[in-house]
Amino acid sequence: MKNVKKIIQKICLATTVLTVTSVALTGCSNKTPLDPNDPVSLTIWHYYNGSQQVAFDALTEEFNETIGREKGIYVQGYSQGSVSDLETAIRNSISGKVGAEAMPDIFSSYVDTAYEVEQAGALANLSDYLSEEELKRYVDSYIEEGRIAVDGTLRIFPTAKSTEITMLNKTDWEPFAAATGASLTSLATIEGIAATAQMYYEWTDAQTPDISGDGRAFYGRDALANYFIIGMQQLGVEIFEVTNGEVTLNTPKEELYHLWENYYVPMIKGYFAAYGSFRSDDVKTGDLLAYTGSTASAMYFPNQVELNDSSYPIDYLVMAAPIFENGQPYAMQQGAGMVVSKSDEKHEYAAVEFLKWFTQAENNLRFGCVSGYLPVLKEANSTEKLDQVIADQQLAVAPKTYDCLTTIFETIDDLTLYTNKSFENGYAARRILEYHLADKAAEDRASVVAALAEGKSLAEASAPYITQEAFEAWYDSFCEALNHAANK
Repeated sequence: MKNVKKIIQKICLATTVLTVTSVALTGCSNKTPLDPNDPVSLTIWHYYNGSQQVAFDALTEEFNETIGREKGIYVQGYSQGSVSDLETAIRNSISGKVGAEAMPDIFSSYVDTAYEVEQAGALANLSDYLSEEELKRYVDSYIEEGRIAVDGTLRIFPTAKSTEITMLNKTDWEPFAAATGASLTSLATIEGIAATAQMYYEWTDAQTPDISGDGRAFYGRDALANYFIIGMQQLGVEIFEVTNGEVTLNTPKEELYHLWENYYVPMIKGYFAAYGSFRSDDVKTGDLLAYTGSTASAMYFPNQVELNDSSYPIDYLVMAAPIFENGQPYAMQQGAGMVVSKSDEKHEYAAVEFLKWFTQAENNLRFGCVSGYLPVLKEANSTEKLDQVIADQQLAVAPKTYDCLTTIFETIDDLTLYTNKSFENGYAARRILEYHLADKAAEDRASVVAALAEGKSLAEASAPYITQEAFEAWYDSFCEALNHAANK
């Protein structure tokens, strides 16, 4: 991104004074720079696909035919595929790569990517187009997440957010619970999930007494980086403590040991597992009963389990994401926002007008009913408002998505949503959280499985990997890798 910064600074140098002056004047005047007889065209790049893209396209079309026509704004959205595809397209555009398309007026962005582009001087200052009264209508933590500029001004417009939930295969849970006395209340804590997963492994192992060590996994987790970030926060430690763009890494051994023993140990023993691209895939194949993942994943929770030679329908339960015992009630705040490319007053103003319309309660909830994303206005985060929009718009909402949204609405007042502030190399540091322990767990689980095949018991096969010495070795390696990623 350093080369990108230089390129963008050169591109922006000639227009900086003019842009700043015009924006400053905008803040002092209510006069719109738009002309309905000479509409401005805006392009939006996003990563929505399938039903999410259909819903987004329908909303942009409605905007174009109503408010857009009235004010002189025309919006066209383009899916770039996946999140990584979108990020690549943005980097190619701002670096002037041969064959790359011109930068869009608006694009979806997570904080780490937005921070890199902001450092290059390529994002519009959205604070110039929003009053304090308008900003106060949005969930406070969503606005704070978008204040990534050095001076604290807004660069990321919150458009659709998410947090984490736990989803459970209720159909296969019920016979297990009836036989063992396992309780749903145990799934409210991370330690309780680990203990329940051990019960499930042992119960399924006992069903084939002639075969030892063939118990099945109960639980899996999407986004292991979230487990580290929010788990440490629940234990009273901010792993990425950022002040003025500078990060301090907080990696106390005691708290990290607690995370290690409640993820790595269950993973190598087979109580937890990760097989497919996402844990909902593993529920579909019958390899897991439960997982913790994004609220947006609810729509992907399977309707049936598909085995090699048969399938059967399943019901589901949606629950709040687990919290460490005696931990503080923090929950992960995630989901991309929209950023506006630095250009001219007319395009920036028009972009913000569209984003304000898109995030109105009725419009945002219509999108959330399809995508599983949470609305961003305070007034929209309630079951009552959701039900009103469904009734007024006569929406057909998938039960899983509805249950997911209402579960969050019912619990959100008891939670503190958290996401770490952005910093240089934040993306690289997060990847260490995502893969360092997960890769080791997968490698060591393979060794345990090999030892089981040789006739060893689970206790014997896993013993070398769960000692204090084993943790110390991982801890040293983890801290070294994290320090290198964050400070390279």
